[in-house]
Amino acid sequence: MWKNVVDYIGCDAEYGEADVVLFGAPFDSTTSFRPGTRFAGQAIRNDSYGLETYSPYQDMELTEGTVYDCGDLDLAIGDSGKVLEQIRETAEQIFSDGKIPFMIGGEHLVTLGAVRAAAKRYPDLHIIHFDAHTDLRTDYLGVELSHACVIRRCWELLGDGRIHQLGIRSGERYEFDWARSGHTDFHPFVLDDLEAVLESVGDAPVYFTVDLDVMDPSVFPGTGTPEPGGVDFLTLMRAVTKVCRAARLVGCDVNELCPPCDPTGASTAAACKVIREMLVAIVNKKGR
Repeated sequence: MWKNVVDYIGCDAEYGEADVVLFGAPFDSTTSFRPGTRFAGQAIRNDSYGLETYSPYQDMELTEGTVYDCGDLDLAIGDSGKVLEQIRETAEQIFSDGKIPFMIGGEHLVTLGAVRAAAKRYPDLHIIHFDAHTDLRTDYLGVELSHACVIRRCWELLGDGRIHQLGIRSGERYEFDWARSGHTDFHPFVLDDLEAVLESVGDAPVYFTVDLDVMDPSVFPGTGTPEPGGVDFLTLMRAVTKVCRAARLVGCDVNELCPPCDPTGASTAAACKVIREMLVAIVNKKGR
């Protein structure tokens, strides 16, 4: 691992001492509508200095734990297969060193690389997935490695009943029918069933993936495929905090911020704060 020049605020620990390793996956080659998520990591790090390391919501400090930010990976833009391998290798190293990988996308396809590493290390892995979109297509315009197919590819690794989807409000009819037939644990439209999901998962290892377009575009317009009908910021913040504190979290990611789609910076600010609350919850849980 290398040292980043600009860290996310409070994430300047040395790699050897860190409990959590933050890294960026600046990739958006399969984005189906508005591109630009590859710039999210840089924007989030820069704007994080508008925050404090203290979370008044949790009454905890990010600096009470240790997080190492290694910056953005140098990905082979244009080659989805190679990109996923680079992400898998990075996550595998972090897992093997006994740390939690926290990835900043990038488009949602990047999740597959980290999940491949997590599933290899934790054969009983579950995924908790917040999103506006099902991401369960068999292919998108003939392409199987697409952000529209990422959860379907994850299902091929894990099988039925181990992917828990919340907030979904967009997709092809066959995706909804396929999910509702029992292939995924499907909770569309809202996050209200989260408590029951966490109870059902129990002590199983969890990979948590957050597509920020789960938020309504009225509060988060800066994403490639905005979808009206989403949750507000506080609802999402409370939900991600609950997952990070209650689940046996082994890895996570936050993806699909597209900074060029929101020149006001409001969406980047929201992404920064979601990440801070997740990190605060993770490191303080690790410290107990």
